[in-house]
Amino acid sequence: MTAANATPLLIVEDDLALQKQIKWTLDRFESVTASDRPSALLQFRRQQPAVVTMDLGLPPDPDSVSEGFKLLEQMLDIDPNVKVIVLTGQNDQANALRAVAMGAYDFLAKPFDPDVLTLTIDRAYRLAELQAENRRLQTLQHPDALSGLITRDPEMLRVARTIERIASSDATVLLLGESGTGKEVLAQSLHQASKRSGRFVAINCAAIPENLLESELFGYEKGAFTGAGKTTPGKIETAHGGTLMLDEIGDLPHSLQAKLLRFLQERKVERIGGRQEIPVDVRVVCATHQDLKALISENRFREDLFYRLAEITINIPALRARNGDAILLAHAFLRRFAQDQRRTSLSFTEDAVKAIEAHAWPGNVRELLNCIKRATIMADGARVTREDLGLPAAGTAEPGNDIRDLDLRTIREHAERQAIVAALSRSNGNIVKASEMLGVSRPTLYDLMHRLAIK
Repeated sequence: MTAANATPLLIVEDDLALQKQIKWTLDRFESVTASDRPSALLQFRRQQPAVVTMDLGLPPDPDSVSEGFKLLEQMLDIDPNVKVIVLTGQNDQANALRAVAMGAYDFLAKPFDPDVLTLTIDRAYRLAELQAENRRLQTLQHPDALSGLITRDPEMLRVARTIERIASSDATVLLLGESGTGKEVLAQSLHQASKRSGRFVAINCAAIPENLLESELFGYEKGAFTGAGKTTPGKIETAHGGTLMLDEIGDLPHSLQAKLLRFLQERKVERIGGRQEIPVDVRVVCATHQDLKALISENRFREDLFYRLAEITINIPALRARNGDAILLAHAFLRRFAQDQRRTSLSFTEDAVKAIEAHAWPGNVRELLNCIKRATIMADGARVTREDLGLPAAGTAEPGNDIRDLDLRTIREHAERQAIVAALSRSNGNIVKASEMLGVSRPTLYDLMHRLAIK
């Protein structure tokens, strides 16, 4: 990559003679220089470089690395994607490794080989360019983080495979799960995967008064009742050729359950005040957080309607039961809302990550989404803290003692899967950081992921 199509290279070096030598060595790159932390930060904000070379020893005490580490942390706070190449002394490998653990791209020992440094910078620019293009393509393909399913949890992946398998059929689907687990997102995914030509139409059975719900569902003829000034199709007709989602089906009034059952059997609707049956081709998806079998035993829900609706039943696990998904979704929501707020450098602090992982999320994904949205607005700096999220500090949870399977291989694989998924989620998919958290090499982590089928 040449200077013609790259952002300027920032060279941070307090030895002015060496600074001049580095700039001369890297004359193929357009570069700017700085000799201390304040001037480096000023140039970093002004030029927004994709790549930085820096010495850890900076004024006021060049023999100490504290200023260098502070500058590295501040640059990564401003732009987590920046590629920082640390130039160190021959006997300073420990600090160089610490810098890489903090997020630096690479390190070279002084005196460095000019060709090696040039090659390292070239590779850093190439990686930055590829990552920027990948983020751009992701934005084009998925402008909304909620337009698709974001998960690494095995149970949720099984749910996704089930939806893919049944999408092409016309079977009625019943989605069961707590409020906020993403039932409507899954219903929309089912509709999109079905390739039905009609619309996706959703109606909340609990949000509409009983005396209006029948006309909303089935429509009405002109003059059918006071105020019916024109013939109006219902939601079922509107969804012809597409998918109809009946949310909170457990709250459907008993008086309408028989009429809905007849529609499901005959696939024809009769508007209020009308005498003509209208055939409708529609895929029906129902959802509820209630226990329908308990409602049946209380005579509040028809058993025959339940079996008609539950041709295929999908149970959606709560967010607290989905290993690693809370922080994975949190990263996705942060990117989305940070872009909306034009604060694309926002990232989580370590205490925020731990608090997100520890919280039970009784409101599930909906609660998490609102929490992250609020934090992106309220955060003062470039890092979202636990206080910004409004979450309690993470406690030290005791590991569970409930071991149902005494097969050591099964237990070990389960523990490895949980640890790897948690590390990948906490590091936002960064393999280097995940391998450091787990205390293994990158090749070992790749082998484990392949063996455990973790993508």
